[in-house]
Amino acid sequence: MMENSVESQRLRRPRSRTACGFPVSTIIVTIFGLLLVFGIVQSYLTLQIDPQGCKTPSMLPTYIKLGGFDTEHTRFASKYNLYLYRERGVDDYSEEDIGLKGVPVLFLPGNAGSYRQGRSLASEASLYFHNVLQHDQDRVKVGTRSLDFFTADFNEDMAAFHGQTILDQAEYINDALSYILSLYHDPNRARRDTDLPDPVSVILIGHSMGGIVARTVLTMANYQANSVNSIITMSTPHARPPVSFDSDLMSTYKQINSYWREAYSERWANNNPLWHVTLISIAGGGGDTIVPSDYTSLSSLVPDTHGFTVFTSTIPNVWTGVDHLSIAWCDSFRKAVVRALFDVIDVRRATQTKQRAERMSIFRKWFLTGIEPNADKLLPSKEPTTLLTLEENANAMLKQGERLVLRGLGHHEGPKAHLIPAPPRGGVPGKKFTLLTDQRVEPSGSGKLEILFCSDPPSRAGQSATLLSLNLDLSGGNAASPRLVCKSSYEDVIYIPASNKNSKAAFDDTQPFSYFQYSLEDLTEYQFVAVVDKHEKATPGFLIAEFSDSSDSVIPTRVSLGRLLSAGLTILLPADRPMVTDIKVPALQSSLLAYKLKLDRQGCKPNSELFAPIVRQYISDPYESKFFVNVKAIDVNLHGVAPYMPPHIRDNAAGSGVSFELWSDRSCSAPLQISLQVDVLGSLGRLAMRYRTVFAAFPLVIVAMVLRKQFRVYDQTGVFINFSESLELCIRSSLPLTFLGFSLLATTLATSKSVVTQGVQSSWQSNATETPIDYGKNDLLLGSQDAFFWFLVPLFGIISVGACVVVHYAATTIVYLLGLLRSTVAARQGYIKHENGKAAPLLWSLSTRHRIVNAVILLFLVATVVPYQFAYVVACIVQLITCVQASSHARESRSGNHANLSNFAHSILILMLWILPINIPVLIVWGHNLAVHWFTPFSSHHNVLSIMPFILLVETLTTGVMIPRVTSNFKHITSGLFFFLAVYAAIYGVTYAYLLHHIANFVVTWLVVLYFFGNGLCIPSMDRITRLPEFADTDFSNGHIKKLP
Repeated sequence: MMENSVESQRLRRPRSRTACGFPVSTIIVTIFGLLLVFGIVQSYLTLQIDPQGCKTPSMLPTYIKLGGFDTEHTRFASKYNLYLYRERGVDDYSEEDIGLKGVPVLFLPGNAGSYRQGRSLASEASLYFHNVLQHDQDRVKVGTRSLDFFTADFNEDMAAFHGQTILDQAEYINDALSYILSLYHDPNRARRDTDLPDPVSVILIGHSMGGIVARTVLTMANYQANSVNSIITMSTPHARPPVSFDSDLMSTYKQINSYWREAYSERWANNNPLWHVTLISIAGGGGDTIVPSDYTSLSSLVPDTHGFTVFTSTIPNVWTGVDHLSIAWCDSFRKAVVRALFDVIDVRRATQTKQRAERMSIFRKWFLTGIEPNADKLLPSKEPTTLLTLEENANAMLKQGERLVLRGLGHHEGPKAHLIPAPPRGGVPGKKFTLLTDQRVEPSGSGKLEILFCSDPPSRAGQSATLLSLNLDLSGGNAASPRLVCKSSYEDVIYIPASNKNSKAAFDDTQPFSYFQYSLEDLTEYQFVAVVDKHEKATPGFLIAEFSDSSDSVIPTRVSLGRLLSAGLTILLPADRPMVTDIKVPALQSSLLAYKLKLDRQGCKPNSELFAPIVRQYISDPYESKFFVNVKAIDVNLHGVAPYMPPHIRDNAAGSGVSFELWSDRSCSAPLQISLQVDVLGSLGRLAMRYRTVFAAFPLVIVAMVLRKQFRVYDQTGVFINFSESLELCIRSSLPLTFLGFSLLATTLATSKSVVTQGVQSSWQSNATETPIDYGKNDLLLGSQDAFFWFLVPLFGIISVGACVVVHYAATTIVYLLGLLRSTVAARQGYIKHENGKAAPLLWSLSTRHRIVNAVILLFLVATVVPYQFAYVVACIVQLITCVQASSHARESRSGNHANLSNFAHSILILMLWILPINIPVLIVWGHNLAVHWFTPFSSHHNVLSIMPFILLVETLTTGVMIPRVTSNFKHITSGLFFFLAVYAAIYGVTYAYLLHHIANFVVTWLVVLYFFGNGLCIPSMDRITRLPEFADTDFSNGHIKKLP
């Protein structure tokens, strides 16, 4: 009792009655939090930046608006439009005849995107067909034609903020698909060969949210079956929405993803409506600051047989990261996409594309490096084409296990063949053949350098080596010379970036290296590898070829993440190492950490190496490879295991970590040391994109706990302490315990996830339903699958304290400045002083009838015209004005009751300000629709109950009435509700941020109840609120109104 009395007296002592105050603990935590924010921002902007090497293409665009696609075809004709792209000077078209004679392709722009963003791809398609393909009769005969690029104009709609907008766009696209296909049936519009079938499907290309719209198209009721079978998306957040501020957006994503997952989980192809569909997701990498590239993953949606995710840095001859916008126009990238499209089309089929398996093989060829374990190799399936007759000089054949090294080519008169014998079968498993050269390898018979895989001529009856199409005689006409039957490996060539002492980046404008890699299992039918040098004169260059054992070329590491953090990783490669070394680091799999990798080549002279070291950093799911040339030191960051991502559909779910494939020349006969260290400062920047929504949710934890403390003190002492004092008390008591509990919960969740993942077999692999995958298991708290990152909870807590303090003092400053403005205006208007020396209110003079009318009008507008988010913004403005009024009265009267009201109004304003960002996106969408004259209301955003409590609380505060104290056990309800808000904001706030508004709305409902019911929740006279005297003539004590003497 004595301690409670002392505490009560301490809280009742005179204190600052405004919202100001500078407690020491709060300032220390705030400074620390702001330093963390500065470190994160600085790291994000300056450290671990992926280089970008996109060139801007040139084009001559013409957009033909398809006016015939009107309200007879779609109900969105007044909002959206459809265009056909034509390249001036290349495409043959006119106003009467738009020249449809190719394969239809439809481009879908993203959030606030323009239909003009499709011009880069469309221009390259027109130019490539006009300049190259139409002259290649072999391609024309197999069904290659031009591409008719259509592009949708969504009027720069905000699809990333609003789920209904996605559904509207998808419905419109389905209408557009039907209309586009109908154009090819019109002989007055189409110039297609009458012998070819009319198209029944359209290829979709979506940028950003346009990719989500493309996937939504196939789930809509107005979807025409089989009208889409190929989708390519660029920087599209497939796995989860970019923000979670709209309930419609979350439910739309859930419905779309569930549809795709359920379709591919069907046991039989006939029951899968998406069996014929291929989906390719292309990500820009770390340069994309709009959509986290982790979200582009298809691993939880589509099996490898129907789609995959790849990064632009992986794509051959692109080898660069791109940002969110440049992925739509990057010159090297658009060429790769267009060439892939021309390879998959086949106008001889009604679907206009090849079969699904063949399409997937083509997409892998164009978008993957070719080094992947599942890369298609054409050599085993080819027939021999070349008869190689060797010279009698036996020195042309290397010894078993010897490597071939050519320093320069063309040093012999006439062609020269170098034979590398294949290792004997049944030896050490894991052997592979690798060859690297800076020369371009041409098709057999036409190039200066050929790589042939040879075997002895057939000896069985009926087989003859003389029937081969090419005869390469190096013997000088000697009939007794040995002969070999060979296959060319030209189709399996892999291009990797060139690297020399002057190289700077993988995307440098230089001829790439040619690389071949085969496992020994692929070469079982061959006895020799023949490298044929047909240069007629000495040519600078190099070639290195060898067979290597996996025991030498593959180096697995078993270092833990903790060991990496404390001591790093150091590997010493011997001087007689293989040309290609693959270092696997399973512990390095989190996208939250960045690293530094260094290569030390001591003892190597500058000109002694044939090429400078090349490093390929790669993970297999998604397909992300980064090439580094002339390597000395590189930044290592990745898109591996990321927070809040749904689990993979396969058992080999991204658990192999990062690998480093190293090409090095051992000509200098010196060891090579590789060191890997965690980049702590660089890792801070990784938090910005992965946890940006946390910085909207976690501050609500602080605000809720502060309000909880304020009410507990107020109910106990009658003093509603200000925000700063309450925050100081929380920092010294409840907040550390709260975040300690959250940290333990984060550790428990991560541990349970890892245990479940190890014990559950993928239902996708077995086509079974006994153990369904929980795709929402990573939605809670940090969303991390690794207990190592528990420390992020208190770190975000410290940052949130700093953010709340900044917002608190910013609001205080604004309120103070507006108060000065109010006083100045009042003085100029002849401010009347009362006898008691107090000023009459300016804004609280509204009558009860006026307040009721204002509230009813606003609620009516919410129910009919405006979304409740608009009313929320109005409520925030009114609350700000109330804070100005209450603060002015508190300063002028120096009354404890006025100070209580000012502190309470200020804390409610802080709460509302942190809820405000959740409501702004939908409000932006609504405003944009008004700007484009689209007045169809949002059915889900006219719920009056979602805003009524806020309006009632704000209107009640304008009366100048302080919320009554609760001395009964009902005071625990107030405390519990604020604590529930804090817990929900921490655990679910990132994934379901939109619910924070509704939970806060429920808490505010309780505060309104307290206003209308006195102590002990007895119904008092409603005159206490509905009929008030002038504020200046009243005093408030314990929630009751008393006349001043």
